[in-house]
Amino acid sequence: MGRAQEGGGGHLSADDWIELGYAILAEDGFKQIKIDTVCKRMGVTKGSFYWHFKDIAAYRSALVARWGEWNDEEHQNFAALADLPPRDRLLGLIAQLTSPRHWMIERAMREWARSDPNAEASIRTSDRRAREAVRRCLLDHGMDPKTASVRSNWIFAMGIGALHLSYSEEDRASAGRHSAELVDLMLTPT
Repeated sequence: MGRAQEGGGGHLSADDWIELGYAILAEDGFKQIKIDTVCKRMGVTKGSFYWHFKDIAAYRSALVARWGEWNDEEHQNFAALADLPPRDRLLGLIAQLTSPRHWMIERAMREWARSDPNAEASIRTSDRRAREAVRRCLLDHGMDPKTASVRSNWIFAMGIGALHLSYSEEDRASAGRHSAELVDLMLTPT
């Protein structure tokens, strides 16, 4: 994150503020997305915040929109997997989705979505993209479209379940260790 402003020089971008917002979401939850909090964490005055965002509602809207678009740093890492064989791509997707930071942001976004229709719509968009990425791996593996769709939904549902069952680092590590078994099971022909 480009936090050069803290030392007195450099310029912050809207992306810097967005990435900070996701860090706050992961660590403290959506209720801590406040102007004072983000400015203090960024080490700048409110004027810097207002340079990029009209108000806190616009900032929150940008966070929600970016999540659904998959333009944030976490989701952009998925593109790096595009050239891998399908099994390796699935394992890579699962590894990224089970990283501690991603799980914390994901949980916070889902909690936010319970009380904000825009966050809910963004989660639905993000979920569709995740399921499609998994479905594409299954299709590339040679699975027929119907089976690929059903299994991508199963994998996604199991991932959401694991997200809500992960209360500790040990739980997340266990999910990661068993991801190869899940992938191999889902790639088994019918």
